[in-house]
Amino acid sequence: MTIQLKAVDGGTVQLPTETMQAFMAGFRGTAIGPDDAEYEAGRKVWNAMIDRRPGVILRCTGTADVVAALRFVRQYNVLFSVRGGAHNIAGLAVCEGGVVIDLGPMKGVWVDAKGRMARAQAGCTLGDVDRETQVHGLAAVLGFVSATGIAGLTVGGGFGYLTRRHGWTCDTLLSMEVVTAEAKVLRASASENPDLFWALRGGSGNFGIVTSFEYRLFPVGPDILGGAIAWRAEDSKEVLDFLREFATRTPLDTTVVAVLRLAPPAPWLPPEIHGKPIVAVFVCHSGSIEEGNLIVAPLRACGQPVADILTRRPYAQMQTLLDATQPKGRRYYWKSHYLPGIDANAVDVLIDHAAKLPSPHSAIVLFQIDGALNEMPADHSPAGNRDAGFVLNVTGSWENAADDARATQWVRACFEAMRPFSTGGTYINFLTEEEGKDRIEAAYGKSNLARLAALKKKYDPDNLFRHTKNIAG
Repeated sequence: MTIQLKAVDGGTVQLPTETMQAFMAGFRGTAIGPDDAEYEAGRKVWNAMIDRRPGVILRCTGTADVVAALRFVRQYNVLFSVRGGAHNIAGLAVCEGGVVIDLGPMKGVWVDAKGRMARAQAGCTLGDVDRETQVHGLAAVLGFVSATGIAGLTVGGGFGYLTRRHGWTCDTLLSMEVVTAEAKVLRASASENPDLFWALRGGSGNFGIVTSFEYRLFPVGPDILGGAIAWRAEDSKEVLDFLREFATRTPLDTTVVAVLRLAPPAPWLPPEIHGKPIVAVFVCHSGSIEEGNLIVAPLRACGQPVADILTRRPYAQMQTLLDATQPKGRRYYWKSHYLPGIDANAVDVLIDHAAKLPSPHSAIVLFQIDGALNEMPADHSPAGNRDAGFVLNVTGSWENAADDARATQWVRACFEAMRPFSTGGTYINFLTEEEGKDRIEAAYGKSNLARLAALKKKYDPDNLFRHTKNIAG
């Protein structure tokens, strides 16, 4: 009996059962194949548009297992992917016919409250890290959906409610443990392998498998002022025009996220508007509650809100408020721009496309990120884009494959209509499957991309790490 795996060159590799048995003798984790009960769950990722069938899934228990798995795929020239939280829109966590190196079981989090730092293994989600750091009233700069994996978020840049105060997630890293293409375990930091440290802070999965991250932590919570306010779509122009000015004068501890969509059947929204178009603004104020209430008072007075759940709440709860908008198993297709701000003419474009939503779950989302990241040099990290003020994400989300064409067409149309208002940049983690070299360049900029390409030649000359948004060496 043989095991058939896809080779890097597109061919097949036939491995005798004895070869796999010999590998497993030194592997502490679990190997899951197509005949195993866990296989279907193991191959499925967040985005149901991705439907790949790997030859085997290697679930790693620690760094030694990652080293063993990498040596295995390198020895037999097998295609592989690396799975962390499996929340990437392009489904890069799973490859067709090859090996999935699954970091999911690696979920340790260690907090040094006095030193304000945390080390987290690469299988952790944002929720795993928030749970441990908030015990101490501390937080890392993470994203908006708690089920997102920290690994993909961080090596792709990362942004969230604390980005205005502290920059991209990767800007707050202290160190990383990484398994390189040679299956060597290195520490990357400002003082150890600093060029690799630079590349990993935004260069995505091109340079190695990061097995743990050391984050700088910041005092946040446990309670903050957070939640959302919603208005009927008729108020969209008034609300977005107000938000244009409001966002320019709020302190860095206040972040807003605007969403144009159909009202979901959420308990905080009145039943009479369920299924009808709305505009909602999510707010997180991580400073004093009293000061926050004064800051948001004008927003509350704008238009005629139909719901307001902006209140004192745990920061960890705030980190989950958008979770219900992105459940695992729906079909997703996104396109994204960085915007310098909210242009007056862009408001009309957004409202026009929001009136043509292709499904009840699709949305147009504006994430505010201006602040600390704009103060850093363009080459501080590959995540770059130091001229960005907002992330625009046009999020197609639907249930049935029959709606694929209509939903993707809507996303593309809105994306193209908003191109004149873009900085020209984009977020690497929001790139879909078909977006190639030009969009990768847009995510990094020419100078940072050239530097990344040179480091790719140094650390991965054979392009072992290719099942990612690949940077040519």
